[in-house]
Amino acid sequence: MFGVSDEVVAEAIRTYVKLMRAYRSVSGRIEALVGAEGLTLTQLGVLEGVLHKGPMTHRELGRKVLTSAGNMTDVVDKLEARGLVRRVRAAADRRQVRVELTKAGRTLIEDLFPRHAHDIARVMGVLNEEELRQLGALLRKLGIAAAQEDAGPDLAGAEDDTHFTT
Repeated sequence: MFGVSDEVVAEAIRTYVKLMRAYRSVSGRIEALVGAEGLTLTQLGVLEGVLHKGPMTHRELGRKVLTSAGNMTDVVDKLEARGLVRRVRAAADRRQVRVELTKAGRTLIEDLFPRHAHDIARVMGVLNEEELRQLGALLRKLGIAAAQEDAGPDLAGAEDDTHFTT
């Protein structure tokens, strides 16, 4: 490998490339399935996050679905325009705005989520249950270590790995 004489560094690069290729392959298949429902993965993540965790602020949602505040505003705007979510100001502090599901949004995500879960399981089905556990543990370890080196938001999902979008 050009300019790299350390075998550990070379192996890290090869593994990183494999990780990125696998991510692109898996996410590409999942994006296509979600896209057939007229949603992006980030939009699905917002609906799914609010379904499982209840109403959340833009900041909380951004952390759950790993997106910026600016992008989250755009995502919520689009979901709100479709009548799937609404913004509700807190009575005690009108500056705080939470995003919650509308009836149409709840109906959509309650129907879509189980199918989405099965789609992910089908795409990941090349790995057996033990391999999935091992891969999950290794990815968590990697994510936590990388997030600790970064001064930014927790991108490792160390606290909550129950969401498919994270």
